[in-house]
Amino acid sequence: MHLEIITPDKKLFEDEVKSVILPGIDGSFGILNLHAPLISVLKKGVVKVTDNSSAKHNFPINGGVVEVLHNKVVVLAE
Repeated sequence: MHLEIITPDKKLFEDEVKSVILPGIDGSFGILNLHAPLISVLKKGVVKVTDNSSAKHNFPINGGVVEVLHNKVVVLAE
């Protein structure tokens, strides 16, 4: 699946990934390939990404919104 993490200042990350773990306001949740469509609010925490080469990346955020649609994940982060 394709992931983009965007802040008001710049694009932090864009690549194909295996999984994403996000800090939702009601608790952390994960997104895998072919996930159902979703829109959710995010709280302060860390976005944990595993890319297709199994490398792990962590991106601290201060909140935001995530949209999952057509195997594409867009995180609009503060």
